[in-house]
Amino acid sequence: MTPGPTRVPERVLRAGARPMIHHRESEFSKLLVATLEALRPLFGATGDVLPIHATGRGAMEASIANLLSPGEEVIACTNGRFGEMWARIAESFGLVVHRVSTAWGPADEHAFEDALETHPNSRALLLVHSETSTGVLNDVRVLSRAARRRELLVMVDCVSSLGGTAVSLDEWGVDVAVSASQKCLMSSPGMSFVALSERAWSANKTAGLPRSYFDFAAIRRALARPRPQTPGTAPVHLFGQVSEALKSIHEEGLENVFARHENMGLMVRDWAKRQGFSLQHPSAQSFTPTLTALRVPEALNAETIREGLKRRGILTARGLGEYEGKCIRIGHMGNIQPHDVQQTLDILSEVMVTL
Repeated sequence: MTPGPTRVPERVLRAGARPMIHHRESEFSKLLVATLEALRPLFGATGDVLPIHATGRGAMEASIANLLSPGEEVIACTNGRFGEMWARIAESFGLVVHRVSTAWGPADEHAFEDALETHPNSRALLLVHSETSTGVLNDVRVLSRAARRRELLVMVDCVSSLGGTAVSLDEWGVDVAVSASQKCLMSSPGMSFVALSERAWSANKTAGLPRSYFDFAAIRRALARPRPQTPGTAPVHLFGQVSEALKSIHEEGLENVFARHENMGLMVRDWAKRQGFSLQHPSAQSFTPTLTALRVPEALNAETIREGLKRRGILTARGLGEYEGKCIRIGHMGNIQPHDVQQTLDILSEVMVTL
């Protein structure tokens, strides 16, 4: 019950254990194309979806390197650990980062408007959709709208949301959306995917930051060959896993998958109200359906509760930053089902009786 890596279903494990196929043969090309096509509805994208042979953090770095130039300014929504990660990646490439909503919790829409006025030369807006350090779901549609009015590129981390809640790159005006294999896509860690708009490709043509292995244009050219492929050696078995996981998602139906995740989040929040826990950020307008961050009662230590759960076979995540020792984070994404959540809550209730 962590925010990833998540449980890998048996059928996905089996798909990753098939005999090796060569990454330059037609069998792999078919697998590659089918995987990317199956991802487009999850991204809400009609344009390119690129495979990146790295975890989600690698795809975030690749997105910075492929779309921006040295010394450019960006605005980063740092209302959680992973928004801050975006900011630090950008700074590592020599970009000037203007942080907005630096207090963890709900993003401040008015602060964004002020930042856009104060920093008119900014080139991009960096956002996290599902911020698993806080349990908050940022309203990408609203925040993107303001950025697009000023022609900023909108770059969104969807690592813990894609496949668990609706994402719509085209409808929301997002230019880059990043996700990865090990969360709602129910596969082993090591693969990520980036969906790009035509505006992103225009930016790519003039971007001046260095890249080699993570060269989006090179990946695009390789995918456009008569026999589509990746520039380097592909992690073949990971593609097999993700492809099978996507089949499972589409069999269940996207709306049903999203409803299941929303229901699981509601189950945890309702339990918290009854048991004297509070949400880490109760003032949020929207909570991510893939994880709930619970603040434990004042007199208790979160790590003691987590250890009690672990002894009973339930692994949860610790609070991050200032919430360490005060918060437990319960992941409910991917292959996790409502009965798993109920079992976790029942055992959590048992642990509380022992304290």
